[in-house]
Amino acid sequence: MDTAIRVPIIGLRIGYDSIIGLIPGVGDILTLAPSAWIIIEAKRMGASPHVIGRMAANTATDTLVGMIPILGDLFDATFKSNRRNVAILREHLERKGAVPAGQPQYA
Repeated sequence: MDTAIRVPIIGLRIGYDSIIGLIPGVGDILTLAPSAWIIIEAKRMGASPHVIGRMAANTATDTLVGMIPILGDLFDATFKSNRRNVAILREHLERKGAVPAGQPQYA
């Protein structure tokens, strides 16, 4: 959702989140569903309330700032809340010993 497409020349990676977010009014709401799914899965995997809170704050920030015309679209292209959330969850699970450290990330 965050880095599927590489923008030629500038080398910035954007995702479907940024592209869908360009749709005025509904784009950022539509991208909330996959972000919420990541948080629900984190809860199912046993993430602590603190971890869930951090992930929810990232998602809320991405959604709310993303709703601002033009500035929000630029923010969406650089903030990458889903990648941040997966990294937070992965770090938490590694500390708990649920996932071996050093495994590749897929988000």
